[in-house]
Amino acid sequence: MFSLFMSEIVSAFTIPEVEAEAPPPEEKEEEQPAEKKEEAVVEAEEEEEEEEEEEEEEEEVEEPVDPMPKIQEECAQSTKCKPYTHHYEECVARVTGKQEAGEDPKEDCVEEFFHMLHCSAQCAAPKVFAQLK
Repeated sequence: MFSLFMSEIVSAFTIPEVEAEAPPPEEKEEEQPAEKKEEAVVEAEEEEEEEEEEEEEEEEVEEPVDPMPKIQEECAQSTKCKPYTHHYEECVARVTGKQEAGEDPKEDCVEEFFHMLHCSAQCAAPKVFAQLK
């Protein structure tokens, strides 16, 4: 009973073999005179030159530089954000020192990092948008 059921499922999903007719034989092109062959070669060369010129034009377009990382770094070192940066750097030194000593640090510096990042982003946002206008 089960094998009959399985064979019906398999036969339902199998694809029957299909045969197609062979394509008609291609007709051979008559030999072109020498002038037409030369014209075809010249046209092909002109197309290649045009394609190369287009590629060169595309390569000349330079990607714009993102000013955000530089401005954020400047803001992180500003007097407004310096306390947050200093606190983060102290935390990193403390955690790194414990790890090097073989101790398990009980803290990470994620909170300090986000405070520093928030301050530098708040400082940088108006400067970045001013450059974009």
